[in-house]
Amino acid sequence: MDTPKSKKIEVITPAYRMHSQSFMNVLEGISEEDALKRIENKTNHIVWMAGNFVNMRYSLGWVLGLKDEDPYSELFFQGKALNETKKYPSLEELKKNFHEISPKIYQRLLEVTDEELEEIFEIGMNIPYVKETKLNFAGMCIGREDYLCGQIGLMRKILDYPGMKYDVDETLKY
Repeated sequence: MDTPKSKKIEVITPAYRMHSQSFMNVLEGISEEDALKRIENKTNHIVWMAGNFVNMRYSLGWVLGLKDEDPYSELFFQGKALNETKKYPSLEELKKNFHEISPKIYQRLLEVTDEELEEIFEIGMNIPYVKETKLNFAGMCIGREDYLCGQIGLMRKILDYPGMKYDVDETLKY
């Protein structure tokens, strides 16, 4: 198991890796056609959910000092509302972006220092009990990824796919 430089980030790194597994597992077998379906025009589609997940990864990378840009940021940044007049990327494109950015972020998570994590990063949420630091942003990203995987898992069931498996791909090191 990898040991991060920062003791503060030790709780984040296992969750980050587990979310990588969950992301791949929850998308397993979903067709591109089904990934664009909405329920009674009330839900986001799976592509939007997956795109927002990948965008969270890019955002975390940016906060940790990476300069990689999400090619679909204009569709997903800060949970931007689904716009049915826009063309969304395929699940395969999103998975490709996921695999490009995720190992870079994982490496940064291992290298980041406590001092860097305590740096102020203003999110603009104005929640009195949330100190807006890079560490808390990383935690919020983990929470958002949990939420999105849960939403995709629910959509799997609604669209008559089997529930997500919790298989672990040991070659996925991020």
